[in-house]
Amino acid sequence: MSSNPGGLKRTFAAPLAALLSALALVLVPVLVLPAAAQPPSPGARIAAGLRTSPVYVDPGYTGSVPPTRQKQLAAQIAKTGLPIKVVLVPLIKGDSFNGESDNLQGVVRDHLTQHDLILISTSDEAGYLSGREWPDDKHQTSDAVSAVGFLDDMRDASLADQVSKAIELVQQGNGTQVYDDATSDLGSSAPSATHKPKDGGTTPWLVIALAAVAVLGLAGGALVFVRRRRSRPAPNAPFAFPQAVFAAARSADERELRRHASAEVIALGEAAQSAADSLPGLPRALDAYAAAGKVLDAAHGVPDLAGVLALVTEGRDALAGRTPSVLPLCFFNPLHGRAARRIDWRPLGRRDRLNVAVCEACDRAVRTRRAPEVLTAPESKGGREVPYFEIPADRSVWAATGYGSLVRSAEDGMAARVGRGEFSHKAGQS
Repeated sequence: MSSNPGGLKRTFAAPLAALLSALALVLVPVLVLPAAAQPPSPGARIAAGLRTSPVYVDPGYTGSVPPTRQKQLAAQIAKTGLPIKVVLVPLIKGDSFNGESDNLQGVVRDHLTQHDLILISTSDEAGYLSGREWPDDKHQTSDAVSAVGFLDDMRDASLADQVSKAIELVQQGNGTQVYDDATSDLGSSAPSATHKPKDGGTTPWLVIALAAVAVLGLAGGALVFVRRRRSRPAPNAPFAFPQAVFAAARSADERELRRHASAEVIALGEAAQSAADSLPGLPRALDAYAAAGKVLDAAHGVPDLAGVLALVTEGRDALAGRTPSVLPLCFFNPLHGRAARRIDWRPLGRRDRLNVAVCEACDRAVRTRRAPEVLTAPESKGGREVPYFEIPADRSVWAATGYGSLVRSAEDGMAARVGRGEFSHKAGQS
């Protein structure tokens, strides 16, 4: 019997070719479509938006800069005749821009590919804006935009008003002089006269804070504060979209904040459910999840909803293996987001200091003897609004813990306190 390799090859060649062709028709779309379906990068998405309007606002900031204000800002930019673009997006360590405004601005400029550009954006320092100009800074953009955060008439201004002021200063072209004038008193050992109360007395909320410090000290049973300072937040943020949550919380209504808080509680629950049973921090994370759900269900106002976010932070930190000494949310206002460092804060007229975690903006305010933006709460049902930490510690778990700043151990944490029944509205508590 003679072999015939050539015949065998011809016998199988045609069916094999047909089979390969059929597989190609099936596999090529599978291999190609996912790449084609990938969403654009954040930089490309922002640049695409700026080609239709000079103002790009992330959904997290629409409460502060609604569509009507966006159109007004766009019209203001058009009147200047300058190549101004505005980009308002949340920035946080670990995001596409690593939480830095310089990276955001550089990426957006690369995608826009235009020679002359003036870019006003959110800053990596909460509460401030950042400006940059290409190919040079002939309109003094950097100083003009930075000056906005130091102007007295902008201290309580909305984000939209701050952007409008930045555009105005850029158009004037004397931003450096405005910045120098606005910051001329920051090096003084005495507070600026422009920052004193109208009656020349002590700032009211600071006076109130004195009592709060004493109450917190007594109720805490000689709390041991963590003295270690940290220059930056932990690299792994507790939320998937923290700054967007906090930006919306500061400007949107309570219903919107509740929606964000609810989403974060659900996300924490899913993260805990998917975690390994052997994870050391899992029990604490589950306690924080249960506490956050309990507070969310009974929340009466923004202070409680801020507490939900603080509890979620506590739970996320537990899953990540962080100790209670990690930086929590900002003491003065947890809606500012994760604190940047710890400081020894001494209220005016007192010798004792309180070690608290603060965000960049509040740290700057304390260092320059300005009042930080403080979260307020009603002192009683229907009562006047006071700094939340003025509420007696035995009636407010948030005052007792400073939303995490005053926590010394897991047993002393917010979740543990809520689990012990210290969160209640039955007797005017919160």
